[in-house]
Amino acid sequence: MLESLRNKKILIVVAHPDDELLGLGASMNRLIAEFNIETRVVILGEGLTSRSENRDVDKWKKELEVHRQNIQSAQQAIGYNSVGIYDFPDNRFDTVPLLDIVKVIEKEKEQYGPEVIFTHHGGDVNIDHQYTFEAVITACRPMEHEDVSTIITFETPSGTEWRASVDPKHFIPNFFIEVSKDNLAAKIKGMESYEFEKRKFPHPRSPEALEIQAQRWGVAVGVNYAEAFNIVRQIEKK
Repeated sequence: MLESLRNKKILIVVAHPDDELLGLGASMNRLIAEFNIETRVVILGEGLTSRSENRDVDKWKKELEVHRQNIQSAQQAIGYNSVGIYDFPDNRFDTVPLLDIVKVIEKEKEQYGPEVIFTHHGGDVNIDHQYTFEAVITACRPMEHEDVSTIITFETPSGTEWRASVDPKHFIPNFFIEVSKDNLAAKIKGMESYEFEKRKFPHPRSPEALEIQAQRWGVAVGVNYAEAFNIVRQIEKK
């Protein structure tokens, strides 16, 4: 499976700034260095305004500017090619018609021409992650001229593992990418670029927790470090 990604154009569609790192930062870093992939990240939401009782973009203007600068720093840490940044309301994707989000993804697909898309696990507790997943699936309906042949989901620490234990929508990975200490260091460096998102241990987004998570999946598959994914769709065309 990993070899099938070589030389591919890959689109990573996420809800918020930092999700691209939390989900597959180390794997992106490895794939870019070793598998010659071309990668574009699409960040749909602005990522901050839900921290106020009401959405007030003007109130968060300075912070949103810093947040966008942090995206560039994170991009440099990982080394991915390009990024598209949008401003859907943070943690309020359910107030936006799903079609509006689908249209953005369709536009990005048409302009970029990816063969593979990585996105959120559809069962995350975060509503924006859920809507992002649904929008990707809708935008990539397997019709005759659809070029996206592979859709892969990732977990997002502090969004995936907090699903209730009795809920049937848990993340169950079936694809793992081994990563190195250096790949993991790039992910952590990128994550630490996000001034409003980084946290101290034992929060799941802390550097220590991110390393533990990579070790956890590594142990599960017999390597030192790994990131975990779920293959939602893979179509082998003629």
